[in-house]
Amino acid sequence: MAELIVIASFSTAEKLGTNPSLMLWLLPLATSIAIVYKATKVPTIKSVNFIKEVVILFGSIFIFIIISALVLHVLAWLITE
Repeated sequence: MAELIVIASFSTAEKLGTNPSLMLWLLPLATSIAIVYKATKVPTIKSVNFIKEVVILFGSIFIFIIISALVLHVLAWLITE
């Protein structure tokens, strides 16, 4: 019976808002994406070089997210006004 309850809990989507505190979950997501991507693409992993590459990729992902959010916010504002 416990297995059915666990399986049933995955059948509906979790309701999340879009407030700023929930958007902070994008930071660990972007960090993990940068680490995994660089770990698969770098031929040899040296700690200093790997950390530098991960920070650069994280920064570019984060800047792209911010620019995309600002563009979508301005677009939504223009449509609703």
